[in-house]
Amino acid sequence: MKIAIIGAGNMGGAIARGLALTAEGTDIFVSNPSLPKLTALKEEFPAINTTTSNCEAAQGADIIFFAVKPWKMEEVITGLKPCLDYKKQTIVSVAGGVGSCALDGWLQKEGEPLPALYIVIPNTAISSREGVTFISGKRTCEAADKAMLALFSPLGYATMVSEELIPAGTSLASCGIAYALQYIRAAAEGGVQLGFSAGEAQSIVMQTVRGALAVLAANGTTPETEINRVTTPGGLTLKGLAAMEAAGFSESVAGGLQASTTK
Repeated sequence: MKIAIIGAGNMGGAIARGLALTAEGTDIFVSNPSLPKLTALKEEFPAINTTTSNCEAAQGADIIFFAVKPWKMEEVITGLKPCLDYKKQTIVSVAGGVGSCALDGWLQKEGEPLPALYIVIPNTAISSREGVTFISGKRTCEAADKAMLALFSPLGYATMVSEELIPAGTSLASCGIAYALQYIRAAAEGGVQLGFSAGEAQSIVMQTVRGALAVLAANGTTPETEINRVTTPGGLTLKGLAAMEAAGFSESVAGGLQASTTK
């Protein structure tokens, strides 16, 4: 199977790196208008094929990922459209905020049926095989859906959703990477205020987060259950949680998620 990735930016590069680690027997071609990102990708994964020509990358590909900025999608699709074979190729968009109706309009070829189309929203952790990927298909079949899930499942958590849930998934997991890192940064800064060095504080917070995730996974419980296990009436943990809530912690998180689903 040949996979073409149009764009070697943060998301295109993350997809390429993740697939290079997991998709055995797959030829991966990545195109980008400039060389530095392609050179870095090639040095890290010599088996990845790189080119500055989108058409060269897409030629004969089974799956074509458009991993460019949302405002560049129309231009890139329009330029590449003459090289695409809709009867044999599956088109995948990973551009946040670009719906299937807009994509169909840009992909339209006179006298030809539109291709199988997926909107796929991963987060950058797929490059470390710890990503979350939301997949929504249009004009696809069950076998193709299973194949797309099989492509992304080794890269973390992958799930098929309706297109209506794509914005929510983007907020919760794609933007959510930044939100989780924001907590780590804030907690590490708090650790410095408590007397630790910056590097040590960050290491402590990172391991604490790993531990929290491991406890949830091992016990199959909810955060509320595990929080209750480490809080006692009048105890230090309860005082800390109360201070965070008084400052609007949970409300701020929910508000950030809502804000990042608004166009």
